[in-house]
Amino acid sequence: MVPLLLGALAIGLTLGLLGSGGSAITVPVLIYMVGHGTKESIAESMAIVGLISFAAAVPYARTHLIDWRSVVFFGIPGMLGTFVGAWLGGHSSDALQLVVFGAVLFLAAFFMLRKTRPPLDGVANEEEHIPHKAIWKIVMEGSVVGVVTGFVGVGGGFLIVPALVLLGKLPMRLAIGTSLVIIAAKSLVGFLKYQHHLVTHDSTVDLQTIAIFVAIGVVGSLVGKMINARLNQQVLKQVFAIFLVLLGGYLMYQEGGKILTRPRTESTAIRLHSLSETTASLAVTSAVTAD
Repeated sequence: MVPLLLGALAIGLTLGLLGSGGSAITVPVLIYMVGHGTKESIAESMAIVGLISFAAAVPYARTHLIDWRSVVFFGIPGMLGTFVGAWLGGHSSDALQLVVFGAVLFLAAFFMLRKTRPPLDGVANEEEHIPHKAIWKIVMEGSVVGVVTGFVGVGGGFLIVPALVLLGKLPMRLAIGTSLVIIAAKSLVGFLKYQHHLVTHDSTVDLQTIAIFVAIGVVGSLVGKMINARLNQQVLKQVFAIFLVLLGGYLMYQEGGKILTRPRTESTAIRLHSLSETTASLAVTSAVTAD
């Protein structure tokens, strides 16, 4: 229970201090601290991230800081991509999923370290629409981010927000609120697909774990927001980015070795099975001859 509580608190504090990054550590926490299986952890991560994102999106919706047109053009392709990614994840080895997850953590660290210029007030406002020439780019990126979300169980906010700002020409506040709705929708699709896969394989998610992570995660995020003004945001992001690189490297090293040794192990097992069958056949033949 203690690792579960500490993991949930760490995720919530990360969200509160940095405004993102919580979903990047949810799957590793569930696997290595709580002890759940990879696919169970990915499904639980989607439920946790989706519920927290939905709760966080409510204040943005009340203040009209969600661009619903962007939700349609980015969210619907993202939901379809998430379904495909979850299907692929259900038919992939745990090791492959975690190696890809490690690579995604590298990408998240890069975006966290990259210095982004705040959007100018004159670039866009809540009344503007997405440029028509950028719609297809948003649809494509939404689909790709959705596949990544479905395969490894991350929210993908570090990819969604820049796309909405740069391609959709949305101001940052509007992009953040819009991304929360998109993440919640994609997470719902991914969770349902993984849950269906788990049920067909006589497994399921732990609803108690999900509830605890969501409750403590929300509280932790509120605490993080209260103290983040006293801390240097740039230093925090740098430290967390380094942590993501180390965690991603560990996952790729730890799980990559399993992928490389798996064919050899399977080949050896096949040879041993074949040898045992041959030995048994010779033994039967010898017994018959002796009779």
